[in-house]
Amino acid sequence: MGDAEKISRPMKYPYTFTAKMVQFPWKYYFTNQWIWKYYAISFVLCLPVFNSIRKLANSPENVAKWAEIRRREAAEHH
Repeated sequence: MGDAEKISRPMKYPYTFTAKMVQFPWKYYFTNQWIWKYYAISFVLCLPVFNSIRKLANSPENVAKWAEIRRREAAEHH
């Protein structure tokens, strides 16, 4: 943020949601709470697992299997 974009006079009590978000001490919480660090680590570690699940779910064999299951269910209802 440049000098022209900074808040010149913050509210004594921020009563709007936007004012509360602007004045919230985000940097303090990101640097001093353990959950943000572990959230980032777990997100990176889970990406390969989620990618392998996605690949298995969208494989041509699985898509054909579920198309057959849906076709049989639709035939039973008619």
